[in-house]
Order: sequence, then structure tokens, then C-alpha cells
Amino acid sequence: MKAYIIADIEIKSEADYVKYRDAVPAVIEKYGGRYLARGGSPQALEGSWSPTRVVILEFPDMESLQKFYHSGDYAPLITLRQAASKGSMICLQGV
Repeated sequence: MKAYIIADIEIKSEADYVKYRDAVPAVIEKYGGRYLARGGSPQALEGSWSPTRVVILEFPDMESLQKFYHSGDYAPLITLRQAASKGSMICLQGV
């Protein structure tokens, strides 16, 4: 069953975030993931959520997603992303 990461990211340093943005696609792909949405202009339909930059990733299953997120490949990129941005991220199982 597919699994997803949904992130709302506010970039604090564009120059540093570019390093993350350039490096992460290969790692996502290595673990079977792919982008469904990245950036764009999110618009709230209901409620008070005002996302800045939304990213949605799809993985074949929750095991692949967890392997990606907790991998040695992604660990230095987490540090890079967190230094260049702030945000929230969740994962969930598809239906």
C-alpha cells in the first residue's frame, strides 16, 4: 500500500536550500519515492492553514518511506534542510 510524506516548508535561506533541493531527488528515487507535488502556489480552501511551500512524496509502502527517512543517505540532507528552512512534515499510509 502506498505511503506519503507531506511537508510544509518555509525557506529561510534560498542559497542553502538549493543545496538540499539539488541533492534530495536522487535519494528519494533510490528508495522508490517520487514527487507528486513540489512548490507551487498552495491555496487554502477551508480552515486557517497557510502553507508556504508544500511537498508531497509517494513511496511504494511505509517500509520504503521509513527506510528513506531514517537512512544514512538522507540524514545529512535533513541537517541541511533544517538549517535552511523550517516547517512541518507528516507521513501517512495510503488507501
